[in-house]
Amino acid sequence: MVVAAVGLIAVVGAVIGVVTTVALHSYLQEQLDGRLEEAVGRAARPPREVVVHAGSLDFVALGGQHWGTVGARVAPDGAVGAGARSNGSLSRVPSERLDALSAGQTAALGSVPRDGRPHTVALPGLGDYRAAFAPDGSLVMGLPLDDVQDTVGTLVAVEACVTGAGLLAAGIAGAAMVGFALRPLRRVAATATLVAELPLHQGEVALHVRVPESESDGRTEVGQVGAALNRMLGHVGSALAARQESEMRVRRFVADASHELRTPLASIRGYAELTRRGDERPGPRTRHALGRIESETERMSGLVEDLLLLARLDSGRPLAYAPLDLSPLVVDAVSDAQAAGPGHRWRLDLPVEPMTVRGDAARLPQVLVNLLANARVHTPEGTTVTARVRAADGGGAVRLEVVDDGPGIAPELLPHVFERFARGDASRSRAAGSTGLGLALVQAVVTAHGGTVTVESVPGRTVFAVVLPGGRGGPGEGAGGAPGAASGAASGGASDGVPGEVYEVSVAGAGEVAGGDAASERGAVARGDDGSEPGPGVGPLVP
Repeated sequence: MVVAAVGLIAVVGAVIGVVTTVALHSYLQEQLDGRLEEAVGRAARPPREVVVHAGSLDFVALGGQHWGTVGARVAPDGAVGAGARSNGSLSRVPSERLDALSAGQTAALGSVPRDGRPHTVALPGLGDYRAAFAPDGSLVMGLPLDDVQDTVGTLVAVEACVTGAGLLAAGIAGAAMVGFALRPLRRVAATATLVAELPLHQGEVALHVRVPESESDGRTEVGQVGAALNRMLGHVGSALAARQESEMRVRRFVADASHELRTPLASIRGYAELTRRGDERPGPRTRHALGRIESETERMSGLVEDLLLLARLDSGRPLAYAPLDLSPLVVDAVSDAQAAGPGHRWRLDLPVEPMTVRGDAARLPQVLVNLLANARVHTPEGTTVTARVRAADGGGAVRLEVVDDGPGIAPELLPHVFERFARGDASRSRAAGSTGLGLALVQAVVTAHGGTVTVESVPGRTVFAVVLPGGRGGPGEGAGGAPGAASGAASGGASDGVPGEVYEVSVAGAGEVAGGDAASERGAVARGDDGSEPGPGVGPLVP
């Protein structure tokens, strides 16, 4: 705005300067032309008291003639004779007050049109002159333009200086005035920026930010903007409050419904199992119906438990944090996944040193179970699933990855995999046993721990990555921070393993050992390719 105003002032100043200069030049030149006509008239008809010899150039230095006047006689045949220029001498002898013109200067003087009107002519070595012939053509005279040009040049310099100073002053004053005038608008913008930085997309939002009353006066344009912004913020705050109230009602309903459904589902399942195991042996159809009742109640119970857990996490219920070593938890979860999906190839990639995080010992294992179950359910048999734990880049965080070489996730489903009830099967078939809440639970639990979960998928490689903040816990501390508390700690000789080795979980019968004779409380220990036992933190692999 200031630049535009200064530019407009500059244009106006330039126009005024040009018009003034042209007008002054025309005025001064007209005055000079008037003096030239008077000088030509005096030379053609000198006063009676002044004696001018015929053919002489004394008329150039007559009294009243301007210093620097030039003139020449014209012969009857029209040829311009010798010329002279007054030198400003105070001598009484006219010839001593004259300097002869050169041939070139005389020729230039004689080139003036002989129409009796003044014309501008450049005389070599003398500059520009206004020259004119006498009406009878007997002589030609000229007056210098130096005074006119000097006056116009001085005017141009003064105008340029004044215009420049005016533009500088206008720029400074305009910037100050605009800054002062826009100060309330900047406060309005600051309020809008503060609102834009609020987390309005989730949770309870207290939108108390408003434009100050001094900046929302409807009598000014800026005040009208501030008042409009306050009205908009009031409407947005009301809408957010209504949204939050609606969400809270839904959460309370889900929590209450889930809680109330747990007992009837447990009763239905118990009665079905009691009937199937009673003294009276039911028929085949009855046994099939009872089996279906048990399986459906089990599925419904799992769904209700998931919904109840999500409702509790949404309500911000605190978790029981304690230092946990992820490696034993991963070993236990992979062992359970191998038992549920023996057709898959299960691998472990664990570090030698403990990977300790601060987490809830009852919730973090559910993250592992859900990620491994997702890989087992949505990939065909023969797929290799690798559970990997390592330190994240910087900050002491721990990174857990579940990688499979299955067909991958459809690109259109990938942005929605962590949404509730998101399923790859659009028909909502129950054949796979998926409720669509597993990955939503993963995200909710990880977020409650202050971590992040991401997914990358292309055909042949899908990676679910969980990053959790690191926690304090010394070597040998298991779940809950107690030494040896984690089940599945490696049995004797574990320190002889190969650091960072990848171990494959193999299927073994009850009490059998995959690749060795040592056994632990949960099963046999899988050995590396060289026959050695796995390194620290690898633990039992076969249930």
